[in-house]
Amino acid sequence: MDRNLALNLARVTEAAALGAAKHMGRGDKHIADQAAVDGMRNMFDTLNIDGVVVIGEGEMDEAPMLYIGERIGTASEGAPQVDIAVDPLDGTNSVAKGLPNAISVVAIAPRGALLHAPDMYMDKIAVGPKAKGVIDLNAPVQENLLRVAKALNKNITDLTVTMLDRERHEGIIKECRKVGARIKLFKDGDVGAAIATCFDHTGIDIMLGIGGAPEGVIAAAALKCLGGEFQGRLVPYTDEERERCAKMGVDVHKVFLLDDLVKGNEVFFAATGISDGDLLKGVTYYGNNMAKTHSVVMRAETGTIRFIEAIHRLDKKPAYAK
Repeated sequence: MDRNLALNLARVTEAAALGAAKHMGRGDKHIADQAAVDGMRNMFDTLNIDGVVVIGEGEMDEAPMLYIGERIGTASEGAPQVDIAVDPLDGTNSVAKGLPNAISVVAIAPRGALLHAPDMYMDKIAVGPKAKGVIDLNAPVQENLLRVAKALNKNITDLTVTMLDRERHEGIIKECRKVGARIKLFKDGDVGAAIATCFDHTGIDIMLGIGGAPEGVIAAAALKCLGGEFQGRLVPYTDEERERCAKMGVDVHKVFLLDDLVKGNEVFFAATGISDGDLLKGVTYYGNNMAKTHSVVMRAETGTIRFIEAIHRLDKKPAYAK
């Protein structure tokens, strides 16, 4: 794929972030999410790709845009055939309540390279490059923490574990506290938390816990670009979800490794901050109808990571000035 496509993906997530950020703290996550979807979909229409959404806003009858199976891009002759995984607004509640760590994300890979993860929960573990090769989702929590601390040359009391602030994680929290690790909980959106494990400045060493399976694939795409490690296992809670796994031929006890979730190294990933977070700053609005965004763009094949700070003249982008 053309390496310039990676930079174009930043324009896609910027459009989503600018749309969603207008609704920061206004209490309506649905309007914020729809604004992100509209911005992202409109910008995708300008890209010369033959894309298919494999992870998106839901099935065709659930979402008018960016639904699973939707064809994306101008698809002119010779356009790359790609799988697209999107989360226009990862952290809908965070935007509605004016909380941190909301981002817009997109991953692209050649057709057939991304796992078509069902919309259910996934048990996850993620670490950065320095701890790659030492984690095991089947191992006890304390064992993983000790292994990661050793790989990072840290005392276990200096290790920072992050996870969603949910009742289902009470057991993990107890295990972390028994071994003496630090805990940083977050309210919503675990894609950014998984990515944060790959950057020293975030202070996050390992992400644990149960979150959405589609978001797990998106996070895996980012970690493949960053040289980190991600493992996941589907967690069906209902008979319907168990039947769905059976139809897919998926063993619910199977641990999906990075290469199971994202095949090959021809993967692009982009994210733009909507509200301030560990990894990216959120959208800032200035006078004279101007705004600033902070984004990161990654390419697995070369390992290139670009942070982009952009100033937008919203009067020249009417769709984002509403």
